[in-house]
Amino acid sequence: MDKSDRRYEIDWLRIVLIASVFLFHIGMFFNPWHWHVKNNVQYPQLVELMGFLHCWRMPLLFFVSGAGTFLAFGKRSILEYAKERNKRLMLPFFFGLFTLVPIQVYLEKFTEYPSLWNFYTHVFDGVYPEGNMSWHHLWFILYLFFLSMIAIPIIKWLRSNRSQNFLNFINRIACKKGGMLLFVIPILISQLILRQFWPNSTHGFIDDWAYMFMYFLYFVYGYLFANSKEMTKSVISQRYLNILVATSVYICYRVGGELIVNDTVYRYFHAIMDIMLAWSTGIAVLGFFCRYMRFNSPFRKHANEAIYPFYLLHQPIILLFGFYIKDIEMNIVAKALYLTVASFATSIGIYLLLIRPFNFMRVVFGLKPQKKDQRQLKRV
Repeated sequence: MDKSDRRYEIDWLRIVLIASVFLFHIGMFFNPWHWHVKNNVQYPQLVELMGFLHCWRMPLLFFVSGAGTFLAFGKRSILEYAKERNKRLMLPFFFGLFTLVPIQVYLEKFTEYPSLWNFYTHVFDGVYPEGNMSWHHLWFILYLFFLSMIAIPIIKWLRSNRSQNFLNFINRIACKKGGMLLFVIPILISQLILRQFWPNSTHGFIDDWAYMFMYFLYFVYGYLFANSKEMTKSVISQRYLNILVATSVYICYRVGGELIVNDTVYRYFHAIMDIMLAWSTGIAVLGFFCRYMRFNSPFRKHANEAIYPFYLLHQPIILLFGFYIKDIEMNIVAKALYLTVASFATSIGIYLLLIRPFNFMRVVFGLKPQKKDQRQLKRV
């Protein structure tokens, strides 16, 4: 792929979404939901905003990953793609599994072990939460690898001439008024069927097939989007329509949820509204990024490289700082500001000083190694 064809808006959206994951996990320290380390005072007021963010940010991140897959594919063969996914996803996954995740589990169970080093001798003692073995926030990387692999036959077909009629059909739908909203229908159907058997998002892989399939559809939609000028034009031209629909769905969700008393009806209503809100909000956000963020900058280049190591690092660092301040009596704004700044600065500092300059660290954190001439140029 020619560099002039780069979709900068996809890069910017990925950067913002990873930043939203960071802020979401800051919020997890303060809200009433279960998390590994909690503040001594919880704030239920955060639940509404965080629930809304949780609804659409991760599905959209899988969408962006699908778009990135198309853009990164270029002229690679299927085999080259599979090898690259193994190297960029599974190597950081296993590295993080044995270095970053144990820190988080230990901070949650520190009263059971005399030290972190002692805990490491018990890492394989059962499966979390009863045991210690877990992948915590690395679930996203594991899921992305799995979806990338099972999507190979679809990608192979979409790259062939046999898919042209299907792609033309997709583009005709996208061009219609409200056409992009119709792509939620396969998601709705799949979830209404699958969530009868797997109702909750567990991040446990083997018991998460409803959400796994939803993420798969978002991933494939992202791939299709990056390959379609018509879909891009649609989300741009209909961005205000999509945000109006998202707002209407949210209002209906809030009002209807208060009126429904039957538990079964409420469960189906909640699932339908949740899925429609996620899709309509996602494509509305996508439309604004495609309209206003199609530009390059030095910051984009550096941030786009840093976000993968940042994602790997941020949660254990938030938990580490949170562990030492959780019982300190402090104003919520001051404590949140301290946790945010300290965690962000430490994550970026580790990336700049310990990961970015060294090829071994770059590779285990999912980055491409620097060539010798690039390293020499930076020293000049």
